[in-house]
Amino acid sequence: MKEVLVVYYSQTGQLFDILEQVTSTLQNEEVNITFHEILPERSYRFPWKGPEFYDTFPESFLQIPEPLKEASNEVLDRTYDLVILGYQVWFLTPSIPINSFLKTDVAKKLLNNTPVITIIGCRNMWIMAQEKMKRLLHECGANLVGNIALTDRNINHVSVITIQHWLFGGKKTRYLGFFPKPGVSDEDIQSASKFGLPIQEALLQNSYGALQDKLLTLDAVRIKPFLVTTDTRANILFSKWANLIIKKGGPKAPERQKWLVLFKYYLLFAIWVIAPIVFIVFLLTYIPRLKQIKEEKKYYSSVHTKEI
Repeated sequence: MKEVLVVYYSQTGQLFDILEQVTSTLQNEEVNITFHEILPERSYRFPWKGPEFYDTFPESFLQIPEPLKEASNEVLDRTYDLVILGYQVWFLTPSIPINSFLKTDVAKKLLNNTPVITIIGCRNMWIMAQEKMKRLLHECGANLVGNIALTDRNINHVSVITIQHWLFGGKKTRYLGFFPKPGVSDEDIQSASKFGLPIQEALLQNSYGALQDKLLTLDAVRIKPFLVTTDTRANILFSKWANLIIKKGGPKAPERQKWLVLFKYYLLFAIWVIAPIVFIVFLLTYIPRLKQIKEEKKYYSSVHTKEI
């Protein structure tokens, strides 16, 4: 019997729906699946309130861990043949609960020398978050063998509008009745069951060398070169903001709140003004950078890790 552990934190429930679909075709009489939901001691309410959402930015981006509730003995007392790690992206970074888990001794015990498949559910930018994830898994001694990234397929600025409707309103519905539904589409969630079969094959054969290529043929990862550029540059700017704001005090500190308001308006300016300019520059330099773009697309589609 093969033992599979599914570790996840799903604030909205969307990621859990994706994981349920993937595992629906993975489990059989030879595969036993255990789910472990990461529960932070400080709960994150959904829908978000605006100030609470922005107040998580410094700790999210700087990957500062927080206390978690203990895992059950049912989870801890087993040895796993495969771990599926489902995570959301908060501020271009794995969410605080997931980041916190991966920095615990429990994670190091469960993941050491163990094949890991990451499954991401997010708006659209996940590339740099996955690079951070690779480093966290490396520190746990894990072996990344697969990655699936399901995103909102709508264009960037449309998804910005619809995601705010969902995150702050709490309903995954069409904003104003004519915008598309936010997040990963229902069709993509339902069809995520297709990924279970190649995972099952690799698990039963204990051979993961060809798994990511098989997942890619099933559209497991979509790389948009412009978003790679945007993600990379945004990480540089977010680093400056996060390191500045963290010095103004902890969550809810008055001085910190003033700077978070400035960050909020900077973020809106970056999305609606800077991003279109960056896109124009990207188009103008696309041909000269074509070789580099192809190399980046190949690398970020893979489970390979740059030298750490």
